[in-house]
Amino acid sequence: METILDAVARLRAAGYRLEFSARSNGLLQLGGNDELIEASALSVDEIVRFEGDSDPDDEEILVALTTRGGLHGLYSAAFGPSTPSDDVEVLHALVTRPVVGLPDLDAG
Repeated sequence: METILDAVARLRAAGYRLEFSARSNGLLQLGGNDELIEASALSVDEIVRFEGDSDPDDEEILVALTTRGGLHGLYSAAFGPSTPSDDVEVLHALVTRPVVGLPDLDAG
């Protein structure tokens, strides 16, 4: 089974080198700069979810994202009852977007 470190290494090798971090109102901060991007404006390329071996509440989610300008980066967050509110807002905005390569089930 792939660990989070394995997934990060695999995605970094595929070009996802930037880091995104959650801010309030469903915004993501790109790297160490002041640029904020609406999570709903990003393409979700891959979602990898991890569950702790001994505690199912010990979960993490890793999301590979692409900006409209073609920049690739990773966003990770705790996933479960103790998820910080900024991460909850961002995750909600991201998971309501279609994942690249999957059919749009709401279409026609």
